[in-house]
Amino acid sequence: MHQPGAGPSAHIDSFARNRLPPQDLWPQMDFSVLPTLAAYPDRFNAAEVFVDARVAAGDGDRVCLIFEDEIWSYRRLQETVDRMAKALVNTYGVRPGHRVLLRAPNNPMMVAAHFAVLKVGAIYIATMPLLRARELAYIVEACEISLALCDIKLADEMVATQSRVPGLTRIALFTSTGKGNADADLDRAMAAETPGFKAVDTAANDIALIAFTSGTTGAPKGTVHFHRDMVAIADCFPPHIFKIRRDDVMVGSPPLAFTFGLGALVLFPMRVGAASVLLEKFSPEILLATVERHRCTATYTAPTGYRQMADMVDRFDLSSLTRSVSAGEHLPKPTFELWAERTGLKIIDGLGATELLHIFVSSSGDDTRPGATGKAIPGYQAAILGPDGAPLPDGEPGRLAIRGPTGCRYLANLERQQAYVQHGWNITGDVYVRDSDGYFWYQARNDDMIISAGYNIAGPEVESVLLDHPWVKECAVVASPVADRGQIVKAFVVLRDPTLATTDTVAALQAFVKQEIAPYKYPRAIEFRDALPRTETGKLQRFRLREEELAKAAHSAGG
Repeated sequence: MHQPGAGPSAHIDSFARNRLPPQDLWPQMDFSVLPTLAAYPDRFNAAEVFVDARVAAGDGDRVCLIFEDEIWSYRRLQETVDRMAKALVNTYGVRPGHRVLLRAPNNPMMVAAHFAVLKVGAIYIATMPLLRARELAYIVEACEISLALCDIKLADEMVATQSRVPGLTRIALFTSTGKGNADADLDRAMAAETPGFKAVDTAANDIALIAFTSGTTGAPKGTVHFHRDMVAIADCFPPHIFKIRRDDVMVGSPPLAFTFGLGALVLFPMRVGAASVLLEKFSPEILLATVERHRCTATYTAPTGYRQMADMVDRFDLSSLTRSVSAGEHLPKPTFELWAERTGLKIIDGLGATELLHIFVSSSGDDTRPGATGKAIPGYQAAILGPDGAPLPDGEPGRLAIRGPTGCRYLANLERQQAYVQHGWNITGDVYVRDSDGYFWYQARNDDMIISAGYNIAGPEVESVLLDHPWVKECAVVASPVADRGQIVKAFVVLRDPTLATTDTVAALQAFVKQEIAPYKYPRAIEFRDALPRTETGKLQRFRLREEELAKAAHSAGG
């Protein structure tokens, strides 16, 4: 089976390519299901596909990005990308294959940075604004990054990262729209350049980005994606499930550093010449006000956002809104029904994973079944597998397995690669049931991942931070079910001094976690214990704590 991009790499620096898993550990990649996927050429640069091709097709004056009071056309974005690409090469010495870290909220310069790095043949690693120096340093070291492009508003943690990792030799600061600031050296370097930059002739399977996702081991994992992967996700879900249109105006909450946000707010609209509104700050009220102000046609956020917005919809004119997409966590049936009741819209539920870049199970319109995630979307196949890797019959719960044009390739992590990819399938970590009509129904997670308000949080990562606190002797972190967020992070803590088991200690431990890692990961509940459940050999039994929390939630719901 032909896989686009089989030709020689354009990368001078082969660091990332050398750290891919052996090809016999890759999932089976299938481009045959959709004619569009099978027709990809062996060589192309994603920046040309999403930016240059739009201008060449006559869309230069179409609205691409809306940010605060500014409107960026496709031509303005192209010119900004080209100036930045020249600055990356001429001022910062970036070469094909180099890794460049991106750090910014959702703004036009963050979008331009994605494509400028791709255009020069380098690899970008986008990071969330909430990450702290401890987390950023891990990523910088794992990818051997020497250059970071950072929004000037977020410089402090980036500088703190540099003090931890001397190999990060340069931090290039920019402003939200690149208009210039005395301390924004990237803005100044771009101002000295002229538009016009020929994209590096990358192979379709040259590495374009490394996206980090928290995992059950506690340490973030780098997932590697190619130029062709970015185009593939834009050719599967948007035209076949979302039914994207050129006159669409998107708005949403996910950061561009999430692959959910990258697809929803950048790749999907730009593939067809549509527009997106970018929000540096998000709240349910801000999102609704933005829909009204800019006549947005589609929203992207997590189920928590829809639950919160449902009580506010009467205060806003949402008549322009035609579609709402949910992803990031399981969409509960009550949330689906509440949003439909208040707006008349059936939420398009999407299941995706950073390992596969975006959504692979979904449904929309009359094909939607409340409570079901949906079916495998065009371009992908899905199955329910038993412990031995054999397919299970419909109606039996098992491991959800996916394959298609994108798939998991971890950076320098053979153990996790062998766990995630089995028998040619991507094993997502979700337990599902498939019914006789091919719909997939969510049951549970089968690992230590906590999914809260759309964020993936690894319990062991939070544990490692708590264990750094001098008061903590032992701890275990699990998901605790709650109505408004789906799950919250809950920590069970054994203190060195049991007399410190007070509300003040709870607050102190929560504050400590917020200082060390992204604040959304902090334990919203802490319960002190004299001991934690363990096996005879001393292994921590988190599943028993999860079972306790599930039983409490069931009792509360029943009572």
